[in-house]
Amino acid sequence: MEDIINSLQSLEAYKKHLDAEFEKHEYLRMTKKTGKQRTLTQNASLHKFCSMLSEALNDAGFDFRLFIREGYPVPWTEALVKDYFWRPIQKAVTGKESTTKPETHEYALIYDSVNEKLVEHGLYVPWPCKDTMNGNR
Repeated sequence: MEDIINSLQSLEAYKKHLDAEFEKHEYLRMTKKTGKQRTLTQNASLHKFCSMLSEALNDAGFDFRLFIREGYPVPWTEALVKDYFWRPIQKAVTGKESTTKPETHEYALIYDSVNEKLVEHGLYVPWPCKDTMNGNR
């Protein structure tokens, strides 16, 4: 179970809990995380964006090998966009490998970097919002 401390009241309650646990066991092992993890909406938007971008890349005549390496033509998919386009830029921008690790504010930074690369190729795919999440483009 993950404890979330997001107010002075919850901090004080957690301090009391830690004191009691330490008194009982005389040994604690803990992990600390700061910042908010991506929201469920950001997760859904990431997957929608990857899907929309894969369609835009395919529609524009770009195949995977043109962006990654020479070889046989491979159409873009949501998974390829996420693994070979989004994730490497995310790691360069945030230092975080897993798409579950960036904080909520970092998604805009990653998207802006992805978008800069797309513009170089004459492509623009907006970050999904309520309209695009409901299947409208």
